[in-house]
Amino acid sequence: MPHFDEFYANKLRGSLGVTDAEAVLDLRLADRSKAEASLTDMLERSRFAKGKTVAVRLAAPFPGGGETLFQPIGRQLLEAKRRGWVERLQTLPAQDGLGFYVALAGKPAKE
Repeated sequence: MPHFDEFYANKLRGSLGVTDAEAVLDLRLADRSKAEASLTDMLERSRFAKGKTVAVRLAAPFPGGGETLFQPIGRQLLEAKRRGWVERLQTLPAQDGLGFYVALAGKPAKE
């Protein structure tokens, strides 16, 4: 689509999901502390590498309730976006399950 910025062209094509990401961080079996530590590690390492896209997969809520990692991980990713470490953040499409599609900014270019 030559008349659209790539981001908006992807919006028209549909949500970006697990198959579109360069890497997958699967936190479906992790407890909260391990999940937050894994995400922090990924974000810290991304600051010194080339930018890439990552699908962060989370466990769906189980019947009967209970807390999921969606809010705490989402808050952590929003803070990273505010810091400039994340360029794009959106939820995964329904067919991919619960999680986020994240475009990491990577190492800033030298001026």
